[in-house]
Amino acid sequence: MRRITLWAGLSLAMAVLTGCPPSYPNCKDDSTCTERGEVCVQGTCQECATDANCKEGFTCQNNKCAPKPPECTTDAACGDGRICEAGKCAEAQCKDDTACPGGGKCQAGRCQAPTDTCSANTDCGEGQECQAGKCVTAAADRCDWSPIRFGFNESSLSSEAQQRLSDLANCMKTGQQGRLTLAGHADERGTEEYNLQLSNRRAASVKRYLTDLGVPAKQLNTVGYGETRPASNASSEDAWSENRRVEFER
Repeated sequence: MRRITLWAGLSLAMAVLTGCPPSYPNCKDDSTCTERGEVCVQGTCQECATDANCKEGFTCQNNKCAPKPPECTTDAACGDGRICEAGKCAEAQCKDDTACPGGGKCQAGRCQAPTDTCSANTDCGEGQECQAGKCVTAAADRCDWSPIRFGFNESSLSSEAQQRLSDLANCMKTGQQGRLTLAGHADERGTEEYNLQLSNRRAASVKRYLTDLGVPAKQLNTVGYGETRPASNASSEDAWSENRRVEFER
């Protein structure tokens, strides 16, 4: 037994002296971790050591890449004269009604389209048209089916998206509508599993808002595609913004 113990100790010593590399997840440098896209942090392969190891829009937290929190979620977080748009603070669209085109009204720093009188369709809100000087809900077959956009890592609806859905709900009620699929999508940043969950939350958020406005829940289906069906294949802020969406499939 003593001879076996001595031999095991000698073998271990030889492995140390010959510089035998450690096996994953143990490491001495990044070379052990590179194949898995990780870095060596205090002798262990980790997803990241600093923010520089993460994709754009992510930060390193406890050696894991996580989405950066939004700069704001409400206008109150941005201070006077600024509003919250897609998770970032921006200058207000207006200070008074004179800054709003088509007779629009300035409300909480945003231009709101007039809903009572009009001279052209451009004077009316989304999903409405000008008839005899009044903004009325457009015909159902002329509803605005363009996608609803979302901020980075967001499934909540912006004020613009809420207005769009309000107009769409009114438009849908004017005619017979079949079943509608709300298809959620995400941009390429983040893991596939996370983006799939996020796209499902976005679709559910749109369905919840439409049903609250009186659209029958049985008329609406939801599906999440994650990052698998991008509207744009580019890797830029404009492309990512275009891919963060819910589409209406009829």
